[in-house]
Amino acid sequence: MARPREFDRDQALSAAIALFREHGFEGTSASMLTGAMKIGRQSLYDTFGDKWQLYCASVQRYAENETRAHLAALNGPPEAFDGLEAMIQRVVAEARRPCLGIGSICEFGRSNEQLSAIHDAAAATLRVALSRRVSEAQAAGRIAPDVEPMEMADFLLAHVAAIRIAARGGADDAHLAALRRLAFRALR
Repeated sequence: MARPREFDRDQALSAAIALFREHGFEGTSASMLTGAMKIGRQSLYDTFGDKWQLYCASVQRYAENETRAHLAALNGPPEAFDGLEAMIQRVVAEARRPCLGIGSICEFGRSNEQLSAIHDAAAATLRVALSRRVSEAQAAGRIAPDVEPMEMADFLLAHVAAIRIAARGGADDAHLAALRRLAFRALR
């Protein structure tokens, strides 16, 4: 008879996410994972499969949480332009923390279908929400009417990645603030 699991799966997954954020897939060993997750190697395999399956589960959970947080910032203020600002400000405020989404894209690109599907789903959700808010801000006269909303959504998503990579590379607060300001200059 199998022994019941003696750990919290969500807490263990959160610990794995923290390691993968900091070290990536290749830089995170199974012993690092079992130590941080406070589980034995067999529990890791019994619960999550192998290291790759745990990584994909981590990227999936991280993408869901980040997408939810971006949408909350974007849709929080009643004015669309303020929502766009809030989302970018959130990115700047969190930029020093490694991003598992961007990290996994940098590490694997489009080489893995499972990871690509996770990234594509998150990006599609954010693109639609961003383009909708850009359209609303245009209707309110806050964004130039000649800006194509989906193109601006793509620009803002690329800018999010740029801010996070700049922060990871050591950009100071003034540099990150400048990147935030330039994003909104492009909107007008």
